[in-house]
Amino acid sequence: MTQDATQDALLALLSEGHGGVLVTLKRDGRPQLSNVSHAYDPHERIIRVSITDDRAKTRNLRRDRRASYHVTGPDRRAYTVAEGTADLSPVAQDPHDETVEELVRLYRDVLGEHPDWDDYRAAMVRDRRLVLRLRVERAYGIPLDAPGT
Repeated sequence: MTQDATQDALLALLSEGHGGVLVTLKRDGRPQLSNVSHAYDPHERIIRVSITDDRAKTRNLRRDRRASYHVTGPDRRAYTVAEGTADLSPVAQDPHDETVEELVRLYRDVLGEHPDWDDYRAAMVRDRRLVLRLRVERAYGIPLDAPGT
């Protein structure tokens, strides 16, 4: 498998599901891991995650934008770790601001339609949600189609 084909196979695993582990760096340099849901855009090579303003992962990313994201295949042998630099949207301030619009798109990409979009929009503001965009700069792991997977 060529290097480009391997990268493509590794990145394809990001589209296979919507759950993974976000890794950020604590102030002392140790990793802080969070189970999260994601949507991956293969054309932009961006992983999007809804996060809350007051959580450790958000504080960590504001201090150090480097992050990694880990996903596994159904057999847990195949895996991808995507490394990149995080970009954070503004915190949701209004049910119809651009952050909430992006959170709606993210929700649809992960779960489909919400039963009450007005309630969802209000919750995004009340919970002080924002969007983490992790631009994939490098990926490593064992792709789904690797021998032995």
